[in-house]
Amino acid sequence: MEASWEGKISSVRKHSAAETAGIHAGESLCAINGMPLRDILDVSFAAADFEPVLSVRGRDGSIREVTVPKEIDEELGLSFESAVFDKVRLCHNKCVFCFVDRMIPGLRKGLYVRDDDYRLSFLYGNFVTLTNLTDNDFDRIIRNHMSPLYVSVHATDPQVRQAMMKNVHSGEIMEKLHRLFAAGIHIHAQIVCCPGWNDGVVLEKSYRDLVALADFVEDMAVVPVGITKNKQGLPDLRLFTKEDAAVVVRTVTRWQEECRRKLGRSFVYLGDEFYILANQEMPPVTWYDGFPQLENGIGLTRNFLSEWDMASQRHRVDLHPAHHNYAIPVGVSAATLLQPVMHEFNARYHTNNRIVPVINDFFGHTVNVTGLLTGTDILAQLPEEVPVILPSVVLNQDNLFLDDMTLKDFIRRRGNEVRIARGAAELYNLLLEQPLPHKNTTARNSVPDRKSVTGRNNTEYVKQFS
Repeated sequence: MEASWEGKISSVRKHSAAETAGIHAGESLCAINGMPLRDILDVSFAAADFEPVLSVRGRDGSIREVTVPKEIDEELGLSFESAVFDKVRLCHNKCVFCFVDRMIPGLRKGLYVRDDDYRLSFLYGNFVTLTNLTDNDFDRIIRNHMSPLYVSVHATDPQVRQAMMKNVHSGEIMEKLHRLFAAGIHIHAQIVCCPGWNDGVVLEKSYRDLVALADFVEDMAVVPVGITKNKQGLPDLRLFTKEDAAVVVRTVTRWQEECRRKLGRSFVYLGDEFYILANQEMPPVTWYDGFPQLENGIGLTRNFLSEWDMASQRHRVDLHPAHHNYAIPVGVSAATLLQPVMHEFNARYHTNNRIVPVINDFFGHTVNVTGLLTGTDILAQLPEEVPVILPSVVLNQDNLFLDDMTLKDFIRRRGNEVRIARGAAELYNLLLEQPLPHKNTTARNSVPDRKSVTGRNNTEYVKQFS
């Protein structure tokens, strides 16, 4: 039979039901029990049965029917090249702050895809605007209880949201949220804050509207707009000044105090850049309530410093690192915060490791987070003849930098040792040449790590290391 869509199988787990049934990587799944499949969610529901019958297209193009004996709710053991088979839903908005529109031309195509797909929101935590949902989409979300979703609210004021997003349906955000809440669907909310657009009294209204619905709104993240040097034909936006950021920090701190008294949690959280720009200390770990929006840049620095402190407490001071002078390239904003802790590390272990602030010539000097550094800029600004530890956020899952340089090419051009650190604990252990403590991790739905820039959905994008 011919299915409407097909999911390309990237891997088959060893000893799984699918492997036992003779299904191989490189083949495609067309249907289960005759039901066409739109995405991995359909696969999950259709396969939750005894002995499902899979329609599989072989690498030669022929389709065969494969009965897969298994226990009810046992996973098939299949991973796919994409979570969606019927194409990713694209964004229909023209947001004044859209980072994709401000991308530097000439990079790989994946960096210019503006996804706005509720399925990727549920599976990966990508932020969606809800402007392109049909009644059938709402019905599916509610029927399958796809909760929580990650929603880019930006402003609850309908006129402001419509002016920012350039979409006649964008002003309906509160009606759409109430429709989801009535069915028990929860959300994580995000506001990309643009000076003169949705800050001040507009931000106050958004906070009041969302906190009144705190039974269904898990949290509200406020992140500052980012602007690259590519401004041709785009709306004229400005960045937050130090004084602007200080006002936002004071205001949100007051809201957090209010929420902690009434709700027992902070509820509203600021992107790290606000504290860094305002030169103010970030809240303690407890105020982040488990870091619910860590991958959106909320509390990355505090979480890093907390993990670093724990790593420090685990190790003796009489260790003797094999290398004494690693260079660790980071964004300018992270460098200010990491240099003091590296100074303490060097004093403790008699080393000379260096935090190297890398100026972002590629995207522009106003972009100062680690996750948006390119291989070219890092290579140009590293000191010579020292081993390097790269923060993992500068690479995507295919080991590509944002400027399409491969890790292999970076290592070849660097000409000496290059290591990669995934977080504070691993960085500390690499500096000491110690094995990383074993961790048991379970990936949900075999989903790769999602990486995103503030306010954007595209899984090609990456956020800052700290």
